[in-house]
Amino acid sequence: MQNAVILINAEKGQVKAVAERLADIEGVSEVYSTCGRYDLVAIVRTRDFESLADLVTGRLNAVEGIRDTETLNAMQVHSRHDLETMFSLGW
Repeated sequence: MQNAVILINAEKGQVKAVAERLADIEGVSEVYSTCGRYDLVAIVRTRDFESLADLVTGRLNAVEGIRDTETLNAMQVHSRHDLETMFSLGW
């Protein structure tokens, strides 16, 4: 499993619409609106690196209203939850 955090800035007045569009993309598990330097934070979980690359360079780029992004690729996941099991069961 490939995990990433994507930091997103939206065009003015587009934060909610962009968040809703992102939440509909397969592989995007959560989208948070935030205050501060970035408008949105998307948590992404994909099967492998190629799927992540497709999501970021293909499907994410097609979302209208995104001004810029920064993708943080997770090297290791430190969690009390067994994320692999949760997502393989469809949670």
